[in-house]
Formats: sequence, structure tokens, C-alpha cells
Amino acid sequence: MITRREAALRLDIPLEMAQRHDLPSRMTEAQLAEIETNPPAWLVQSRANRTGKKPVWIDLTCSVCGYTEAARPKKWWPTFTYLTCDHHGYDELPAAEAGLSRREVDGIGSRFIGIVDAAEHSEELS
Repeated sequence: MITRREAALRLDIPLEMAQRHDLPSRMTEAQLAEIETNPPAWLVQSRANRTGKKPVWIDLTCSVCGYTEAARPKKWWPTFTYLTCDHHGYDELPAAEAGLSRREVDGIGSRFIGIVDAAEHSEELS
């Protein structure tokens, strides 16, 4: 048996779409294979509408321990330098390179903190 979330991952559709189209909360491999072999009209339409610009699912991987989970990317996520599980210490990552400042972004996936190293914005005084 696989979960609805796993089915959504394998069908490459949002979990919300799987729920909206009444995929069961648990299904067999045979049921999923049937959907993949003979996709319903809504799935065919969804795939036809996809532009490929934004992935439906991405893999988040901790830079410290390697823990991985699949998540739906959010528009507000910046480009991360590192991702870490929320229980790792700040000192477990390499230091930011000279001239770069570091900030943390909470709430990535179920347990990650995104680390963004970016050029410092210096204001020149006149």
C-alpha cells in the first residue's frame, strides 16, 4: 500500500490535486499503475498544461546529515546555499565566504532551515 502523498509524488502532481480528484488515502501499486497506464482526463489535462518552469516536487537534502524529503517548492523560497535540519547547530556548516552575509529562512519542508549566503550590501557615504 502507498499513501496519497506517495501517489502524488509518483504521478508528479500536487497533493491538493490528488485530494480534489478523490485519490484514496491509501492505494495499491496496481491501482497506481492503472492510473499511470490509463490516466484520467484531469491528469492528462494537468500534464498538458505544465510549462516546466516550476517543478511540482523537489528533493530537500540536509547538508549536514543527508536526510532527504520531497516537498512542494514555494514561490517565496530564495536560492539556498545550504539546507539543514532544524536540530543541527549553526557551527556544523562551513562559514560564509569573505564578503558574504548569511541569513536563515525557517519553515522549509517539514524540518529544514534554509541558509542563504549573499553579497553584503554596502552603502557608500557621501
